[in-house]
Amino acid sequence: MHRPLLGAVLAGGRSTRFGSDKAFARLGGRTLLERAVEGLGIMCDAVVVAGREDAPVPTLPDWPRPGMGPLGGIAAALRHAQEAGYGEVLTCPVDSVGLAADLPAQLRPAPAYCESQPVIGLWPVSALAELEALLRSDACHSLRAFAGRIGARAVPLSQEPANINTPADLESAERRSHGL
Repeated sequence: MHRPLLGAVLAGGRSTRFGSDKAFARLGGRTLLERAVEGLGIMCDAVVVAGREDAPVPTLPDWPRPGMGPLGGIAAALRHAQEAGYGEVLTCPVDSVGLAADLPAQLRPAPAYCESQPVIGLWPVSALAELEALLRSDACHSLRAFAGRIGARAVPLSQEPANINTPADLESAERRSHGL
């Protein structure tokens, strides 16, 4: 039985290395946020954006509060997915460009994450209780710690997406998109 797949763009970071809100940085005439939403929209039954209030799709506040890093966005998305009847959540950060269209198939079975960028992951809704317990604890709140707790696999992807952390990364991605 197919259970619907929720896509979640994680966009609650402070963009400190970028110097400004990179969600609204433009690449090829579109913002990184628009690109992430469109990319997940091709693969998922619905898409949400976690960690911000303004987006072209429904938004979710990080859980349990802002400043929890990617896990706060994943927790918010898993909570929403559970309430709305989704079976899994496919996550990507707002700054990942060039996700392969078959990403869910590459990451199945869940739980699994991209070996080089663990914020790109496929998380079963059944992992929510473990994530909530981790976020309520004094344990390390890292994505890899969460992945280890739920037995998630690190998967090398067939196509590595760009990870835009600095203006130089954006410039490099822009040059690649124009074949320079």
